[in-house]
Amino acid sequence: MSSDAAETMTRKPEGPPRVPGARAVRPKNAATVMIIRRDAATPRVLMGKRHGGHSFMPDRWVFPGGRIDRSDYRAPFATDLRPETAALFDRYLPAGRGRALALAAVRETWEETGLLLALKAPERPAVGPWRDFTAQGALPDLAALEVIARAITPPSVGKRFDTWFLLADADRLVSLDRQPDCGELEEIAWVDFDEAQTLPLPTVTRMMLKEAVLRMDDPQRPKPFMRFRQGAMRPDRL
Repeated sequence: MSSDAAETMTRKPEGPPRVPGARAVRPKNAATVMIIRRDAATPRVLMGKRHGGHSFMPDRWVFPGGRIDRSDYRAPFATDLRPETAALFDRYLPAGRGRALALAAVRETWEETGLLLALKAPERPAVGPWRDFTAQGALPDLAALEVIARAITPPSVGKRFDTWFLLADADRLVSLDRQPDCGELEEIAWVDFDEAQTLPLPTVTRMMLKEAVLRMDDPQRPKPFMRFRQGAMRPDRL
C-alpha cells in the first residue's frame, strides 16, 4: 500500500465513531467478494449501493458481502477452497473459519444481489439463511474464490470488521440473471473499473478496486493486509 493510501485511511475513518472513553470494539469476522465480468472489451465488477439508513457506510457503493453467520460453519458446498486459499486462511485463523468466511461471502452475494456463485446440485438439507440458497438446486462453488486482501476497520470506529476480500470470475455464477425476491442492496450494477472510481465509495473499496486492476496484470503480486497498530495504519502483507 502506498503512503498516501495509508494516510487517507488514517485521516478519514468511516462508520459511527467510537463512544468517547470506551474501549475499542472487537472487529467481527466478515468477507466480501469482487465478481468480475470479462465478456466485454473492458472488465466490469459487480457493485451495489447500501441503504441510506445503515449506520455503517450508508449510501456507499460496495461489493456484496457481510459477517459470518453460525450456519456458515456447517453449510453444504459443491467444491472446497483451493489448497493455496485454504492454507492462507489457516495461517491466520482457527480451523474452519476460513471456509466459513468464504461461505458467508457466497451467501451474502445471494442475499444482497440474487446471484448464485455456485454449481447446480441436488438440494441438500441446510439451516438458517442457507435454506433459500440450497432450494435453488445449487451449492456454493468455493473453488471459484481467491483471497486478494484483508482489512481491519480502525479502532476509532464504533462498528468494526475484520474483512477478507475475495475475487471470483462471473463465469462461475449459475446465471447472470438475478433470482426474484433477492437483493438487499438498493441498486446493483456491473461497472467498469474507471466508472466505479467515480461512485461514492468507502476508502477501502476504492483501494480494493485499484488492487484488483493491478492483480489482473500481475496475479502473483503480494496480497495487502491493512490494519491499525499503535494509532496508525501499518500496511503489511498476507
